[in-house]
Amino acid sequence: MSAITLQAAQLTNLVRRMFVAAGVPDSEAELVAQSLVDSNLCGHDSHGVVRVMEYLDALALDELRANVPLQVLSQTPATFVCDGHLGFGQVQMQRLIDLLDQPARELGIACGTIRRCGHIGRLGEWAERLAARGLVGLLSVNDNGVLTCVAPPGGVRPVISTNPIAIGAPLEHDSIVLDISTSMVANGKLHVARLAGQTVPDGWLIDANGEPTNDPHARLTNPPGTILPMGGYKGFGLGLLFDMLVGGLSGGRCPPAAEGEIECNNVILIVIDPARFAGRPHFTQQAQGLANFARSACPQQETEAARLPHDRSKATRESRQRHGLPLDAGTWTELLQRAASLGIDTNDQQRGA
Repeated sequence: MSAITLQAAQLTNLVRRMFVAAGVPDSEAELVAQSLVDSNLCGHDSHGVVRVMEYLDALALDELRANVPLQVLSQTPATFVCDGHLGFGQVQMQRLIDLLDQPARELGIACGTIRRCGHIGRLGEWAERLAARGLVGLLSVNDNGVLTCVAPPGGVRPVISTNPIAIGAPLEHDSIVLDISTSMVANGKLHVARLAGQTVPDGWLIDANGEPTNDPHARLTNPPGTILPMGGYKGFGLGLLFDMLVGGLSGGRCPPAAEGEIECNNVILIVIDPARFAGRPHFTQQAQGLANFARSACPQQETEAARLPHDRSKATRESRQRHGLPLDAGTWTELLQRAASLGIDTNDQQRGA
């Protein structure tokens, strides 16, 4: 089977039906499906529907759960420490945002953590949602100390995860979002490359002997290879400190994980209301002015424009909404096979492909 192009609604409906067939309530299945497909629309395929099989496997092992609460374990007027009970990360993150919204508006800042949370997907999604409410968001996750895939500069044994961070801010009529791994690449992009039968660019990986490699399977050897940190010691330092903050403040775990620990996300989210500082008009005016100034930089090539964070994702989303969403053959085949195993008729999808 070759690579295909789908409409987002078609793919969302298929993924929703798969989760419902696996026992997930329709409201949660819809939210998770929309989130995953939106990641594909934005060009972040590593956090898109390639994750469906991973989620279904985790559900079967009771390492991911549907229809569980976000439990507040302790709180102050501005802080909330929560247990996600291994619930879907997309569901629990929406609840955390709703929980922090009012305290942030009343006090100017609020911070919430979740321990034992399912994979929350693309961090930029949550920063976007907060910016759409006129709020600033900063968040990060770790993998509960279980998934280690990044070695420190000069090392060959992975000791932390990719530990992404996202920051979003409202502009006058839009928002700007930074969503990055503290490693050279998200771990999911290696999975996408393996499914597609592709190699990866120079500078992403070293093998277990510390030699550069373009083979995405190098992460799966015994002993494993490692993803390189973004920007050498700077990226590793960010990943290390955010791992400490996320694991330590949430009540979750940092590496090395104890025997039997479940791989899941621990989360920290800080929400700021500019209205309680110098005022929202001042904030958005200054943020918009800086964005405009940055865009005015002379591009390196006349056919291109200076690019800011999130520009490529927004342009990719617009293009894929108009022209369809491409999926590699490996991911599409896995989706169809898993859907069929759940008793879902996939003939229409295969004919549409």
